[in-house]
Amino acid sequence: MSSNSSSPAALQFCYENVNGSCVKISYSPGSRVILYAVFGLGAVLAVFGNLLVTISILHFKQLHSPTNFLISSLACADFLVGVTVMPFSMVRSVESCWYFGRSFCTFHTCCDVAFCYSSLFHLCFISIDRYIAVTDPLVYPTKFTVNVSGICISISWILPLVYSGAVFYTGANDDGLEELSNAINCVGGCHPLINQLFISVDFILFFIPALVMMILYSNIFLVARKQAKMIDSISSKAEALAGSSKAKVTKRERKAAKTLGITVIAFLVSWLPYMIDSFIDCFLGFITPSYVYEILCWLAYYNSALNPLIYAFFYPWFRRAMKFIISGKVFKDSSSTMDLFSK
Repeated sequence: MSSNSSSPAALQFCYENVNGSCVKISYSPGSRVILYAVFGLGAVLAVFGNLLVTISILHFKQLHSPTNFLISSLACADFLVGVTVMPFSMVRSVESCWYFGRSFCTFHTCCDVAFCYSSLFHLCFISIDRYIAVTDPLVYPTKFTVNVSGICISISWILPLVYSGAVFYTGANDDGLEELSNAINCVGGCHPLINQLFISVDFILFFIPALVMMILYSNIFLVARKQAKMIDSISSKAEALAGSSKAKVTKRERKAAKTLGITVIAFLVSWLPYMIDSFIDCFLGFITPSYVYEILCWLAYYNSALNPLIYAFFYPWFRRAMKFIISGKVFKDSSSTMDLFSK
């Protein structure tokens, strides 16, 4: 009995009766339901949450600002992760097989990498925007205009798409790893390898913007604390009245910086484990167990679903806009000019 249960005939394959098919890892029905529920929830939140963010900012004129346009474009990147990456990765993770063809595997990988770096670049530009707004609020409107925001958005999309397409569609990612790639990528597999050269480039492209964001937000919070103490130290009533408008603006800028700082921290916490593991794994011969790889992947993917939840928790204007969109009131002619900041 024991010999029969351990025989090769007991193995399941992604494609039965196909030579070179990958071995399929079977989960119990209960485990499969739980995994599909967890991964599916992330995809649904990423799609509909970021769609609400994008519609809110583009529809309501009061939200038309350089910063919010960057946030809307960031939401588009996260939305596309939920549409083009997460559903197919969900099937691959649960079924342990890739049923969508080798060409779509390349496209899927390009989208995965491109949208990750697009989110990172958006967050880096947002941190620069917040740094200028908090540290130099008087000249901020002239420095970070809608046109500057448009340039930042263009860079955040074009560079990741060009880089990702150039690496994966030319096959440069696995130069020198052809034998290992052929052994790993059996029929029904989608696990593109990245050689040491490009994993180093990837790590640098991730580390530099991440370092810039950490430095800028550290300075932002130092300046914000200093500004808060200065405002609290105003003793004269006349001075308080004269500075009330400026204090209100400064407080709003600090709150926006704090919220977006939490977004940056969430991004780094989600993506750093995956990036560090990928970098180390490449130099150690790709020894990371598949289940660890999947856990790290989905920790990173879930970041795309997390941002709308952060906005909903910290931004009253987003909660009001979300209620108007869900209730259908957004289709009224005057809805685009409503005041989302009134209490």
